[in-house]
Amino acid sequence: MVVVPISASDASGRPVRDLTLGDFQVEEEGKAQQIVSLGEPGKTPVEIALLFDISGSTNAQFSFEQRAAAEFVKDVLKPNDTLTVFSIGCVPKLVQARTTNPQDGINGINSLSPSKDPTAFFDAVVDGATYLGKHAEVGGRRVVLVISDGEENFSERSTLKDALEYLLKNDCLFYAINPTGAAITLNRVSLKGQSFMDAMSAQTGGKAFLPERIEDLSGVFKQVAEELQAQYLFGYYSTDVTPDGGFRRITVKTPKRPELRLRARQGYYAPKS
Repeated sequence: MVVVPISASDASGRPVRDLTLGDFQVEEEGKAQQIVSLGEPGKTPVEIALLFDISGSTNAQFSFEQRAAAEFVKDVLKPNDTLTVFSIGCVPKLVQARTTNPQDGINGINSLSPSKDPTAFFDAVVDGATYLGKHAEVGGRRVVLVISDGEENFSERSTLKDALEYLLKNDCLFYAINPTGAAITLNRVSLKGQSFMDAMSAQTGGKAFLPERIEDLSGVFKQVAEELQAQYLFGYYSTDVTPDGGFRRITVKTPKRPELRLRARQGYYAPKS
């Protein structure tokens, strides 16, 4: 089964919660697929890998980022949801293994300390997606949520292509919150980092946020929480059963509600024999 989380919003960006299975149309490589609902909007379990940047480029408001992330965990984690915490530095580190206890996740976040390390950003994304692929339950939504400026300068194992591939192969949505703020426009490296995160979110059906001010961080976390709580989850068995390992493009539409803005993964990698 190909699992497709879908976020739907109106023209003002508010989540739309009243859609039914009949409102959606899914095509794979231009061919219509028969879809099934895998749960009520926002009710299917969420498995989150939170990747927290501790490298030197994000130290300015570190404690504020920690508090905002801790509040997010309190808001979003419901029974049956899980959280895993990684740090992003010169080497990605598992700080808190998969847990259903929000306080364990908050303790993991609060245990982090800023460093002067370089940033192995792509390696961290690959590790987070791989971890969810190995440990997450079947039938839930898998989310890699990154708090980082995306400034890659130290990955030894992975590239942007690898990060995208691992996110898609492990059915992960990618969300990013960049605490850099408006100053990003003054720095080419920062702009490139944001473009990396934009690409990963667009391909997987997530979203990359760039709040204007650090004070807006809490509001952005709330937006992510609201979206996850209103998300649809559908699945379909592809009409193409060729086990060639190739990439297959997905298109999601709401023909009866063409004014809606939809975000969903843009494709997946078929199994390989």
